[in-house]
Amino acid sequence: MLGGRKQILVADDEANIRRVVSAQLQADGYDVHEVGDGAQAIEALKEHHIDAVVTDLRMGTIDGMAVLRYCQEHCADLPVIMITAYGTIDIAVEAMRLGAFDFVAKPFDLAELRNVITKALRTSEIRTRDVQIEGLGKGRYKIISNDPAMIDVYGILDKVADTPATVLISGESGTGKELIARALHENSSRKDKPFIRVNCGAIPRDLMEAELFGYERGSFTGAVNSKPGRFELAHGGTLFLDEIGEIPVEMQVKLLRAIQEGEIDRVGGIKPITVDVRLIAASNRELKKEIAAGRFREDLYYRLNVVPIHLPPLRERRGDIPLLVEHFLGVYAGRFKKPVSQLSGEARDALLAYSWPGNIRELENVIERCVLLADDNTIRLRDLSTEVRSTAGSGAGGGGAGEDEDDGDPNAVGGLKGLVKERTRALERDLIMKALDQTNTNVTQAARLLKISRKSLQIKMKELGLRELNT
Repeated sequence: MLGGRKQILVADDEANIRRVVSAQLQADGYDVHEVGDGAQAIEALKEHHIDAVVTDLRMGTIDGMAVLRYCQEHCADLPVIMITAYGTIDIAVEAMRLGAFDFVAKPFDLAELRNVITKALRTSEIRTRDVQIEGLGKGRYKIISNDPAMIDVYGILDKVADTPATVLISGESGTGKELIARALHENSSRKDKPFIRVNCGAIPRDLMEAELFGYERGSFTGAVNSKPGRFELAHGGTLFLDEIGEIPVEMQVKLLRAIQEGEIDRVGGIKPITVDVRLIAASNRELKKEIAAGRFREDLYYRLNVVPIHLPPLRERRGDIPLLVEHFLGVYAGRFKKPVSQLSGEARDALLAYSWPGNIRELENVIERCVLLADDNTIRLRDLSTEVRSTAGSGAGGGGAGEDEDDGDPNAVGGLKGLVKERTRALERDLIMKALDQTNTNVTQAARLLKISRKSLQIKMKELGLRELNT
């Protein structure tokens, strides 16, 4: 299917730094776009599908902060890594408050930067897969739901948001745990202070302590500068530890001490640092089972589980599906400038019948794809994914109440493998044709719409015999 190498944007007004960083990243297998200032960085973000941004803080009139603000406004899930010679906690906190993924201070070690980029890309992938829906924009606390279980959650938020109480959010991947954490922060007296999110599942075990508590210069190989950890960056605000069940047992005792005493020790440090942090944790694992298996400390569990909040999966709140579909239809019809506004009865029934293992993000992705593929103002059964169509009845995969074409005989195209290959090519061709049509055959804009690089799209167009459409 469509895809390509990860695209990294490197923005720095020092040519030597750009050259060294770009050479290393290209050797690591990334495609790199180099620019010398913030204005060029913003133009590159408009022209290419970028997977991560590495930007210097100080770059003249349009600096790294301006690039960060642009990313937050136009591509909020894009990880931005700041490079600065002024690596103070104040600047780091401001960048993190605006949504920067991380920062490295000059002079930096290339191994450190590579680790941060790897972690940023991994976190981005986990975030997309696990569904942390950001501000749906309707209802209480920006949550779209009329389900009784979610109304109970609203009641808990009403009572505990503006308190220092530690909250433990449980629920399957994709149920909106980060949305609840942000609601707790934004409805508290700490709302003007940092909200720092850490996905514990994206951090290598040997870097966990340095990530959370920071480190002093020279404390380990590659520590060329001192650096605050996430607890320090969240001082005065909220620290959200997502997938807390991934923290190694040997680190859990240090985390427990930090929570209980409000003090942390940097790696290689000689004195404790006092921190004022409101802690929110989340897990898609059943932590009691992890305790029984010896993978999670019981004392830490009870320290975290002061206020438990459980988010039900989408299959247990099916009444919310029409509300969410209406919302996502509006979002993507507007984004793709298409008049799609309704579902056929068969499509609606299939959406309601499907089990939604990926929860809200899976539903969002399905609607996004359907809007992109729809031929008119209505989403029909044939526009849905194979998994969703299969719930519409025995004929859903092939005809779906007369809506879809016959799937044909797999043996006619060389067996199942041949059928899959043929259908994949047909789908890719259809997606590319529709994207090019929407963008008036602008390959660069079509690549951004398809979330692949321009080069990857050109290669795919050549494979599919579409080069004559290239502009």
